[in-house]
Formats: sequence, structure tokens, C-alpha cells
Amino acid sequence: MRFDWTLAPFYAVIFCWCAFAAIFLFRKRPPALPESVRDRRALWPIALQALAYAAVWALHRHPASPLFTPAWTPFFGILAVLLAASSVGLVLVSVRTLGGQWAIAARLIEGHQLITAGPYRFVRNPIYTGMLGMLIATGLVAGHWLGLLLGCVLFLVGTIWRVRLEEQLLRARFGPQFEHYRAKVPALIPGVW
Repeated sequence: MRFDWTLAPFYAVIFCWCAFAAIFLFRKRPPALPESVRDRRALWPIALQALAYAAVWALHRHPASPLFTPAWTPFFGILAVLLAASSVGLVLVSVRTLGGQWAIAARLIEGHQLITAGPYRFVRNPIYTGMLGMLIATGLVAGHWLGLLLGCVLFLVGTIWRVRLEEQLLRARFGPQFEHYRAKVPALIPGVW
């Protein structure tokens, strides 16, 4: 049985998904610190982000079939692998930079610090940037264009909602320090938002 090289980008993106999951599953967990504030509404935007991924996977095509036109398939495959690999790297560095402050919940812990180092110098929410990169990479290698479009819309709506909820917490805790950071560093994509 011969390996079908047209499927290589798909398998590479799947490998990146495994690495992406491993970042969260096998990260070193620091001692739990007491929460000082939590916003439970922030679970709803996560549900929209999950629906975005579901849209890309549900509205799919065979990985060897072209997204738009066969001539562009190698380009999209290479782009998807580069995007997925760089997204995994970005998420890994971001989670490590946050350390014990990272959580699925929108919360602040006792002694919470405003992180502006590492990837947080370039975007305020690099983990969401990496998540968007994984969504797009998946759509490029296996998604139907309609699923990719729907997924991106759902993801961006959920992410904008989540970012606003998180920023309310940060604004309340850090005031002018956060506003200065927010004014000079984009939320998700440099030069866009």
C-alpha cells in the first residue's frame, strides 16, 4: 500500500491537533490559587467557538479533494500545515507565559498579574489567535468552503464576546494599566483587531 501524498497536509494538521490538545492536557499544573472573581457568562462564547469547530468538521470534504480549484490545492496544503504548526507553537508559548493564570474560565486569581510579555506583546489574546489558526488550517485541508466560512463567523462572534467579558475583569482589576496595554496591542490579529 502506497502513501497518498495528497493527504500529507491533512495528516500533518491532525498531528498538530494532537500537539494542540497535549499542550492543555499535559501542561504542568501549578498549585491552585484562590479565585478573586469569575464571570460564568464566559462559558457561552466558548460554546460558540466549539460550534465553529463543529461546523468545519461537519461540513467537510475528502481531504484529497480541492477546496476551490485543483491548481491551488498544494498551496492551501502548505499554508494549512504552516498555519497549524505556528498556531501550536503560539499556543504553547502563550500557555507557558500565563503559567498558573491560564484557565478555561474567565477569572482572576489572587495576585493576578497583567501579562504583557512573550506573545502578549503582539496580541492580547494569542491563545485565541492560535485557535483561529487551527480552525482555518483544518478548513483548508478538509473543510468545505461553506463550513470554513460559517466556522470563522461563529468563532469570531464567540471570541469577540469572550474577549469583551475577559477585558471587563482586567479593566476592573488593572484600570489605566490595562487601558494603556489595550490601546497599543491588538486583541487577536495584528493590524486587524
